Amino acid sequence: MVWLVMAGVMLILEIFSGTFYLLMLAIGMVAGAVAAWAGLSNPLQMLCVAVVGIVAVLGLRFFRREHGVAIAAAADPSVNLDIGQALRVEQWTAAGAATWSARVNYRGAMWDVELKKGEAPQAGLYIIREVHGSRLLVAADAAQSN
Repeated sequence: MVWLVMAGVMLILEIFSGTFYLLMLAIGMVAGAVAAWAGLSNPLQMLCVAVVGIVAVLGLRFFRREHGVAIAAAADPSVNLDIGQALRVEQWTAAGAATWSARVNYRGAMWDVELKKGEAPQAGLYIIREVHGSRLLVAADAAQSN
């Protein structure tokens, strides 16, 4: 029962972390519970937990490397619902070499906006492409330019 309780704690912690690594360790602890149910000694139970946990973590790393994340979290609309939303920029200011920034009211608060490389700094409607903290990276709205 101790292995199952520890696996449950790992599952709860996994909910808060969202990395899947704690889930893999919880699978190892379930293997320890199976080993205990089979009557294996404590050192063998711990060995089962370690081996299954390590194999699961390495399998997850291999899977992630082979099937990598196609979109960075900062630009993934399923992670941040602001991606793809429109906002209006009235005036751009030069913020360095080929970098333009602005301050806009978006969702009832003031946000720092940075223009993506290669975009023309003109007043108008822009689409949020990435979110970095409280800074929005935007690109011109294609519908507006047509």
